[in-house]
Amino acid sequence: MTSQTTIETTGSGDKAPAAPSDGSPASGLRGHPWFTLITVAVGVMMVALDGTIVAIANPAIQKDLKASFADVQWITNGYFLALAVSLITAGKLGDRFGHRQTFLIGVTGFAAASGAIGLSSSIAAVVTFRVLQGLFGALLMPAALGLLRATFPAEKLNMAIGIWGMVIGASTAGGPILGGVLVEHVNWQSVFFINVPVGAIALLLGLLILLDHRAENAPRSFDVLGIALLSGAMFCLVWALIKAPAWGWGDGKTWAFLAASILGFALFSFWETKVKEPLIPLGLFRSVPLSAGVVLMVLMAIAFMGGLFFVTFYLQNVHGMKPIDAGLHLLPLTGMMIVGSPLAGAMITRLGPRIPLAGGMASVAIAMFGMSTLDTDTGSAVMSLWFALLGLGLAPVMVGATEVIVGNAPMELSGVAGGLQQAAMQIGGSLGTAVLGAVMASKVDGDLAGNWKAAGLPALTPAQLDQASEAVQVGVAPVAKGTPEAIAAKITDVAHDTFVSGMSLASLVACGVAVVAVLVALLTKRGANAEAGAGVGHI
Repeated sequence: MTSQTTIETTGSGDKAPAAPSDGSPASGLRGHPWFTLITVAVGVMMVALDGTIVAIANPAIQKDLKASFADVQWITNGYFLALAVSLITAGKLGDRFGHRQTFLIGVTGFAAASGAIGLSSSIAAVVTFRVLQGLFGALLMPAALGLLRATFPAEKLNMAIGIWGMVIGASTAGGPILGGVLVEHVNWQSVFFINVPVGAIALLLGLLILLDHRAENAPRSFDVLGIALLSGAMFCLVWALIKAPAWGWGDGKTWAFLAASILGFALFSFWETKVKEPLIPLGLFRSVPLSAGVVLMVLMAIAFMGGLFFVTFYLQNVHGMKPIDAGLHLLPLTGMMIVGSPLAGAMITRLGPRIPLAGGMASVAIAMFGMSTLDTDTGSAVMSLWFALLGLGLAPVMVGATEVIVGNAPMELSGVAGGLQQAAMQIGGSLGTAVLGAVMASKVDGDLAGNWKAAGLPALTPAQLDQASEAVQVGVAPVAKGTPEAIAAKITDVAHDTFVSGMSLASLVACGVAVVAVLVALLTKRGANAEAGAGVGHI
């Protein structure tokens, strides 16, 4: 199904020039496809960067603002929760009011919230503005995809999404490196202040370059109850995943929120069949490739983000690297994503998404299996091999799954499709961290007491064993002050060996998830509605 597009220009009285039939760039700045890509990439870079850069700043924030560990966790959780809950609704706002407007509002709000965090003198203010960052980031991300879909012709959309994915991957992986440099040589506030000039550049470019693309049959009303039901269901799901490690997977509160989430999704699905202009028309999921693309994004994020979560602890706490050094050790992953994403876009354009997606997830599975073989003295060359293979596998999946989801949705729902893509990745990341974290915790709890006893170390009380287990789950050796050097060395060996065994099992689970994703990838195909974008409208 295709839909013609009616184009409105904002901030200019000129009509958009017609797109050449061969998909070559339009003349001038406004509406130029490649300048549009640069503009949205600058904005998206801020959001992706903030997903990881802040983790490096958390210890400094905790010390400076005298915050508790739980308070500091909310610096990340508040941002993630707001982002995940509001992405689909934000995509709908872009479909309704235009992706240009929502992108510009998102960029401006995100930069302003970042500046406000840097000026904050209390942990409550930091968390509040982080939530606002997440809300404005949710406006920005689906709008960026909507703009690319409307601006690029079908034959060049994969390349554009490839570069877009490259920016996200590089920003996500580069966050710890940049964060380490800023915290170490400036202060923690600079981690947030850096978004202000970047946001100003994105806003200026957006005002000069972006065109407002409106689908002829874009939604004209809001499904307010649908928004409330979906937001509530998403909140309960993400909240349960965030709190499960602390509450425990068998705790009644965890299951209460999961049950509330299931009920919310059921009520939302029922309501969407009754309302005239639903938030997410359920007919969208009749497209098997689109549904497969959403599932694939979830599985990819579980394997990637869940597996990578432990690698940072492995590098810093087991190998004793500084944050900057740990970030540099991940450069093979970042580099392969940067190089591989545009190449993946070209490959998908030539071959279609099915083979590159299946091959990419197979590479991820092999990489995660390889990471399960890492031990306490594995050298940098071996680590780099598996990290590079992981980046090589992720590149076609990030590009191809995005194109499958957005390209198989009608033009008037491109924002919702972009929100689905991002929400799937966020939920998958949360699931990966929570589920693989539970695998790690279970393995450590099961092995630590036996390993401790086998090493001939003094027996621990149940309370001491619990405290030691919590430390070992992040690769920290529970060595008390004043412990003799020989005993401390034994404790460190036991802690690191036990951590590595837990990481190995978690990596094998991630490998299994990636294998399932290979099968899901075989259900994908090229976007049936890709030609509804710039190919019949304006480039």
